[in-house]
This record gives sequence, structure tokens and C-alpha cells, in this order.
Amino acid sequence: MILDRLENFRFYQGMHSGFAKAAEFLSKTDLQQLPTGRQEIDGDRLYVNVMEVDGHSREDAQLEYHRKYIDLQIVLSGDETMGWTALQDLPKDIPFDSEKDYALVKAPVSAWFPVKPGSFAVFFPQDAHAPCCGAGKIRKAVVKILL
Repeated sequence: MILDRLENFRFYQGMHSGFAKAAEFLSKTDLQQLPTGRQEIDGDRLYVNVMEVDGHSREDAQLEYHRKYIDLQIVLSGDETMGWTALQDLPKDIPFDSEKDYALVKAPVSAWFPVKPGSFAVFFPQDAHAPCCGAGKIRKAVVKILL
């Protein structure tokens, strides 16, 4: 997991070829102007989903994880708190939707952290994450990067 300011994302480009393409897209795109929904960047290999959600409490949070994609979650407006738990600390019998590449589970969260507008969090397949906690509207962009 990575937590940083968006202007620093370029420093992570060498970690994965998709990060370089994502950094190029982010440098040329005003995320605030994108409509909600999926925007293609490089087909299923790299795309962004812009969403507006009502934040929910930590008590209502569910952890999610993915096997095929890395999540680059960028907060555009609102105050979001995200949770993290190592995948290895979750129960082993969680049903996984391979077609949609996710599993949801209600389980203890190991760490909570605020992600302010202009900041991002990167979650790898070993990172279960609980997004969208907070009060009020949250607008965010989730860049999906194929492993």
C-alpha cells in the first residue's frame, strides 16, 4: 500500500509499467472535469472509474480486495478515510467474484488513515482496503491498473 500526494505519483512510475501510463494520463487530464463512470485509457489494461458516493461510517465498512488489478484511488473532493488490512489476515474462505475481480468481507481493519483531496492511495492484491468512509459526498477517481 502507498499513501501520498498526487503530485508525487510520478516517483512511483518505475514500480509497474501501468504506473507510467497512469502518470502520463494524470499529467494531461483534469480529473475534476471527467464525468462519473468508466473512462478508457488503455482498454481493460488501464482505465479510470470516476464516482461520487455518500461516505459511510467505519462500522459499516467492508474490506475489498482484487487479484488482477491494482487500485490507484484518488480523492477529488470530500474527506475520505480508508482502511487497510493485509490479505493474509483475512479469513481464507471468502467468496471471490473472478469475473468482477473482487471480494467483500466484513472483518477487522488493521489501520485507518485520512485521504484528503489531492492525495491518493495505491492498493495491491495483497492489500484489503475499506474505502469511502467519511461524512458527506466524496468524489474520487479509481484508476484500475492490470497486473
